[in-house]
Amino acid sequence: MVTSEQESNTSGIKEPQENLSGDTSTGPTQTEVAASSQPQTESPAAPLPESTASEVSSATPAPQSAEKPAQLTPVHLENANQNKSVGSVEKIAMDEASKYGRVDDQGRVFVKDGDTEREVGQYADGIPEQPLALYVRRFLDLQAQVDLAQARLATLKAHDIDATLKSLDKAMESPMVVGNLAGLRSRIEKLRELGTARKEQLAAEREVAKAQALEARTKIVETAEKIAAQDPERTQWKQSGERLRELLESWKDSQRKGPRIDRTTEDALWKRFSAARTSFDRHRKSFFSQLDARRAEVRNAKEALIKRAEELANSTDWARTSAAYRDLMAEWKAAGRASRKDDDALWERFRAAQQVFFDARSADNAKTNTEEQANLEVKEQLLQQAKALMPVKDLETTKAKFRALLDKWDEAGRVPRGDMQRLENGLRSVEQAIAKAENDAWVKSNPETKARAEGLVGQLEEKIAKLESKIAAAKQAGKDTQKLEEDLQARKGWLDQARKAAAE
Repeated sequence: MVTSEQESNTSGIKEPQENLSGDTSTGPTQTEVAASSQPQTESPAAPLPESTASEVSSATPAPQSAEKPAQLTPVHLENANQNKSVGSVEKIAMDEASKYGRVDDQGRVFVKDGDTEREVGQYADGIPEQPLALYVRRFLDLQAQVDLAQARLATLKAHDIDATLKSLDKAMESPMVVGNLAGLRSRIEKLRELGTARKEQLAAEREVAKAQALEARTKIVETAEKIAAQDPERTQWKQSGERLRELLESWKDSQRKGPRIDRTTEDALWKRFSAARTSFDRHRKSFFSQLDARRAEVRNAKEALIKRAEELANSTDWARTSAAYRDLMAEWKAAGRASRKDDDALWERFRAAQQVFFDARSADNAKTNTEEQANLEVKEQLLQQAKALMPVKDLETTKAKFRALLDKWDEAGRVPRGDMQRLENGLRSVEQAIAKAENDAWVKSNPETKARAEGLVGQLEEKIAKLESKIAAAKQAGKDTQKLEEDLQARKGWLDQARKAAAE
């Protein structure tokens, strides 16, 4: 049977004017030919030599999978079941190829190879019915290999293209076939041109892939160098270390799967990458070494603070010790942090020392609060008694009672801080009222003040008498006396006040 590729490549063959033979037999089998004739040179009835078949097979290996580059697979038509009838397409191809061969009366088979004719075999014991069939099938086998190579050229790699063309060239060295060898050689030359173009395309693609691989490797190196150049005090060591490991895996993956870049460039990039990783590791070791040293200093400083806190724990000087603990807390915060485990343990000891003091102070405050609450009740009663002395009627009696209340007030003691100001203000208001009453009494009993009041009365009386005379004279003269009368009324009001002051 003719393969689909053979069929597609033979469809363009010109239909012969007449059927050269009505016999649809495929010709003698290899066994029949071998039994009926003994070739004197290379027997045309014999199958292809094993060396030739192996060369064709090695040059065009069968494809293993769709993912690998397609390989040429030779089509051996002479190995087909020759007892079957020849198909119409194959018969056309065979008829066309038969135009390039002949058999003489001595059974020798000739093929037209370019401008020459050469012998390709001989039937020594008689000419079979279709003497050219076997040689034509061999030609179709070669043609099928060319068809397959052309169909799969776009999927082959450079070395596969060279191997395929080399295999075809070897197969075309004086092949013992009958067919259009010149046309087949022309197709192989065209295929060679296409193969050259394909290799150039592959080379260009390789260069692009190398440039992309170089860019990717360079980016890996630059990223690693950027990580290594971080400020150690600001570096997230765990995340940065994981990122460097990811970059290393990316480098290895690029080596395994990506195109190879030139060794010199790759070595230079690897040295930079390795230097960045080494620098990162050195900085990390240095950072944690210094961190351990700082944490040791912090631990020692906090041990000293704990010792001072424990010395103050049993103090009963509440105010001064509280201030001291505040200072210790400020120093604790300024000391920095040790390791998490050490810092937590140190803090528990420091807090325990403070707690002893503050618990004792709280207990004392609770006791004091109870006493102050009782004192508050006493002072509330005393304040009410003091307010009952108002207003002042008998100054001396009021002063005596207030002094007695003040003595009791002092004896009552401290009250809660929140009530202290309110009570003091209430008592101060009573004290100020008594002081005012005492001052008023002294002013009234002062001789100089009384003499000044009596003198003022005399002056006002004299002034009023003069105003009354002026008003009478003005009325007689028919003048306006309104302003004089207003002045007179004002003087009389002042006179009443002055007389009252003088009387007191």
